[in-house]
Amino acid sequence: MKSYMECTPALRAKFSVFAFFSLLVFGGCSDPATLGLELAPENNQIGVFYKEITLDAQVVLLDSFNTTNAGILIVGDEQDPYFGKTRSTAYTRLHIEQGTERPKAEAILDSVFFTLATVSVNGSDLDKKKKYSVHLLTQPLLDTLYYNFSKLPYKSSPIAEVEVVFKDTKDTLLQAPLNSVLANEMFGKLKRGFEFDNLFKFRNYIPGVAIVPREGDNTTAGFSLGGNTGITFYYHNTGDTTKLKYSITTFSSRSFNGVESDRSGTPTAVVKDSQKSYSTGNIVGMKSGLGLALRLNTRPLDAFLDTLSGVVFNQVTLELGPIEEQNEGQTPISGMVMKFIDSQNRVLLSSINQAELHLQGDGQLQVIEGEDGDKLPNNFFPSSAIITYDATSKVQRVGISSYMNALYKKELQRKDLLLYAITPNTGDDFKRSLRQFKVNKDKVKVKVIFSKTK
Repeated sequence: MKSYMECTPALRAKFSVFAFFSLLVFGGCSDPATLGLELAPENNQIGVFYKEITLDAQVVLLDSFNTTNAGILIVGDEQDPYFGKTRSTAYTRLHIEQGTERPKAEAILDSVFFTLATVSVNGSDLDKKKKYSVHLLTQPLLDTLYYNFSKLPYKSSPIAEVEVVFKDTKDTLLQAPLNSVLANEMFGKLKRGFEFDNLFKFRNYIPGVAIVPREGDNTTAGFSLGGNTGITFYYHNTGDTTKLKYSITTFSSRSFNGVESDRSGTPTAVVKDSQKSYSTGNIVGMKSGLGLALRLNTRPLDAFLDTLSGVVFNQVTLELGPIEEQNEGQTPISGMVMKFIDSQNRVLLSSINQAELHLQGDGQLQVIEGEDGDKLPNNFFPSSAIITYDATSKVQRVGISSYMNALYKKELQRKDLLLYAITPNTGDDFKRSLRQFKVNKDKVKVKVIFSKTK
């Protein structure tokens, strides 16, 4: 173990203990894997050491997960040499507000649009046109749960379609003119038909829509549910120039996102069964919507901790990256928690309330006291440690110093970790996007700075 006293005299004179501590993190005169510092060689000696531990990462295809009422309609068609072809179609009911004034019999139709309120865009070549089409369902959405593999049949001919160039604009309102034949038919029923008497009759008439991406666009858009996504009729009354409108929205409408994947001919083609761990070569990756997650084998932490005695962990970080380069316009998964899992990739549950167990953030309680006075893992989700993405360094990073101290004190038993794209503030990204990232396995590391008193 090389010490500070072995560095050059100039460095010893120049740097204080604080400055050298920074040097430990960002690089110094010694190999950072073996670097030590004697602060008071004539008295009690405190060593400050740095260690990097590489964790093996494998890909796990999560079991099907519920995408019903995810709060956002995900529509995209993407092609990637690692993940293959991924396609997401959004399905939703439509909503009419009971008691809303309907057009009078003599009303004249001006125009009808199906509008899509864009809230997110992730893709390639955003300076080129992307296309979205709206299709009538041939079967209604039922009051049941739908999953990421679910789909419903829809008519092949769209009732509306629109092309858009997003560029840097990711919150635009898309207006797709409604098919004129359907528009006139609906407006006639809106004026005089029983189909608009109440919501149940309306849904018998219009069971819902599928919003479909164009193949090859390599872009995914998120559309919000509510008043700005739906059908809007613009009209006026005979002899009156006042412009009026009637809205069919997606307020309170059941919806889900269905995802299809073709991974043939790619490194992830080996991933066949859910809940199993797969090696995909030197590169591993995560993809939302599809449900590809990462399992981290934390066994090397045991081997490291078994060599230590009388230490305190000053700073411990888990880092993935720099991640592989992405096309401009693509945003990687940027918020993840770490779930404790068993050897079968099943998430471990709290014995207190059966909630999933997550690794807790720095400064948070890692263990809590059970009814019998025994120490149990803390399962408070809002205080979970969050892996965040640094766009400058292109590194996914999280502090786990408190967790490492709890392992060292044997307050916690080490478990492997499943990375899952969710945060307490932004929600479940696996249900709300097709975002992704890839990283070389040798760049999945735990970086440790610890002190030892002799």
